[in-house]
Amino acid sequence: MMECCFVSQSEEATLGLGEELGRQLPAGSVMTLDGDLGTGKTTLVRGLGAGLGIEGGVSSPTYTLMQAHEGGRLPLFHFDAWMEGREKALLADGADEFLGAGGIAVVEWGSRVVDWLPEPRLEVVLGHRTPEKRTVRIRVVGSVSEGPEGLFGQLEAVLMAVGEPGAVPGLVREEMEDSTEPPGAPGVG
Repeated sequence: MMECCFVSQSEEATLGLGEELGRQLPAGSVMTLDGDLGTGKTTLVRGLGAGLGIEGGVSSPTYTLMQAHEGGRLPLFHFDAWMEGREKALLADGADEFLGAGGIAVVEWGSRVVDWLPEPRLEVVLGHRTPEKRTVRIRVVGSVSEGPEGLFGQLEAVLMAVGEPGAVPGLVREEMEDSTEPPGAPGVG
């Protein structure tokens, strides 16, 4: 499992990280986003949409469960699992058709529905560092059995490219602490 930790120096850097991911993620990618309110989950998804070339705004689907955004390099399926019982609603509404399909699927508050999500996937946890700065921990979760050309290997390659110095202005790679819980990890199950 590959894991990187970054400090986003500003909202623009978080947006830039999303844009870079949007330019590089392969079709079928699934990403979970977790972190306290105001850590930049929706900002990251707005950047992802911009990087995919999706016109128009991307907002949080808190009250609609899922928003589909077409018209870019790949479609973006944006889910929100914040409210209690969303895992059943996600499955009942056919979310599994979109997870790992030909687009990019992003699940905010993904730790609440992790048992329903496919692997491999990117897990992103954002945390407050200061009022302007955020900690962003990204890891690739899943099996490497498919070889370096498979989705797991492609996700690792994207994470390595995004982590290169200067790849995203205002995003600084940070040495990871020996901790079982990432900074800003939600205390939800």
